[in-house]
Amino acid sequence: MNERRARALRIDASDRDGRRRASRGVRRLPALRPGFGRTVAKAVAGGLSALVLVGAGVGWATENGFDDGFGRSRALDDDAPRSLGGAMNILLIGLDTRKDQNGKDLPQEILDQLHAGDSDQGGYNANTLILVHIPADMKKITAVSIPRDDYVAVSGIPGYTHMKIKEAYGLKKALVQEQLEARGETDRTKLERAGREAGRASIVQAVRNLTGVPIDRFAEITLAGFYDLAKALNGVEVCLRKPVSDLDYSGADFPAGRQRLDPAQALAFVRQRHGLENGDLDRTHRQQAFLTSVAKELRNAGTFTDVGKLSALMDVAHRNIVLSDGWNVTDFLRTVGSADSPTVEFRTLPVLRYDVIDGQDVNIVDPAAIRREVRAAFGVTAPATPPTGMAPLSSTVDVLNADGEDGYAARVSAGLAARGYQTGTVGYATSSEGSTSAVYYGPGTDDDAARLAQTLGGLSVIRSATVPTGRIKVVIGSDFTMPTALAGASATTTYAPTPLPTPDVGKPVDTAISGDRIPCVN
Repeated sequence: MNERRARALRIDASDRDGRRRASRGVRRLPALRPGFGRTVAKAVAGGLSALVLVGAGVGWATENGFDDGFGRSRALDDDAPRSLGGAMNILLIGLDTRKDQNGKDLPQEILDQLHAGDSDQGGYNANTLILVHIPADMKKITAVSIPRDDYVAVSGIPGYTHMKIKEAYGLKKALVQEQLEARGETDRTKLERAGREAGRASIVQAVRNLTGVPIDRFAEITLAGFYDLAKALNGVEVCLRKPVSDLDYSGADFPAGRQRLDPAQALAFVRQRHGLENGDLDRTHRQQAFLTSVAKELRNAGTFTDVGKLSALMDVAHRNIVLSDGWNVTDFLRTVGSADSPTVEFRTLPVLRYDVIDGQDVNIVDPAAIRREVRAAFGVTAPATPPTGMAPLSSTVDVLNADGEDGYAARVSAGLAARGYQTGTVGYATSSEGSTSAVYYGPGTDDDAARLAQTLGGLSVIRSATVPTGRIKVVIGSDFTMPTALAGASATTTYAPTPLPTPDVGKPVDTAISGDRIPCVN
């Protein structure tokens, strides 16, 4: 790990050891317990609906400049694809940092309450990534959760072709700040803001490349936001199946059963993973239960007629959330609230298997499968694949085998040639080209690369400064599945070192947030 990566991410030994203890060897993740999968989306949608359906709340928010108080970001590329037909895709980014928006350390009294270490801990990992699809008719809202350790292809960060998706934010931020400092910039606030803008653009691009769908808006919230939200609501109610004690790490120390937590306890509740049966997965369930409880609190009578509570909630939002530029949240909430009880579904993207790369535990994923699942969940039609025999590209296609049996790249290249693609170099990828399947393109070949990626089953498409004009480079990794159209109608060739069990990330499930029930978690 180089110095920039270490500074950007601040991965401590306890985090690595805990992850390895949870994922040592190949194991099957426990399925999401019924009643949790769609909890986050239901909680968010429930809370939003509660806000917009109470006229006093919307009227008060409009009168008091709710939209004007948010931090704003111009990180979305104006030339990037956008959803069509009135639909909207929103990326929710949970940032693990102990600093404020200007890069200053949070006050010590706040850090003490967070029980999350000092400002050097956590770095700028995007530990929570949820992509929410809201169709124009709002009959069914779908949210997909992206596991933070998914090993994905990236671009624009020298020295890296692949990384855990959560790292795309912090590493890009560190790079841009180093570049600005080298040019003489010394203002720490300017450096922090420019770095974060670059980090946001990087994580948006990484998610867009992985999922293959547009991102129209995003919202970023920091670790302290959980604490502030619980404080504004005077605590939250949770339920534990068994007592827990994690005083050395999160500070969690709770009995079993239903209980009301103060703000500091609520943060410990959502942060704990040490000592839990399923580690990060159980922590994800904790966060979902927390949001469900928040939604219930927001539904309580009097919340939106209490000016003091409204002021506190608005202050929390303004202090902890950054929104993409041009997003009128008041109008958005009013529109969502006008929907007639839309169905909300929450999914977790699939993981092929676990691996260790460069000493880090990662999730190996199949980008083609992920794109198919996201398109199906969002109701998006896949781009048409050029018909057999048609010469779709003017570019020359190089195919490199990153992690496979001898001759695999040659078979892929032959399959492409049979469909009219121009054959280039066939060989083995170097370590700098990574081990995850992707299509890399240079100047003037973006359209060709996009069409080729679809032919190959929906691989990630990445711009690269090292690919010359007129050429496209295809890297074939162990995550690649040969499309039937290329392998021949008689069989589908799948490359994998050995048959391995697929981690079970759970099926789409539902839970209601109405009534008095509080979901119980580990």
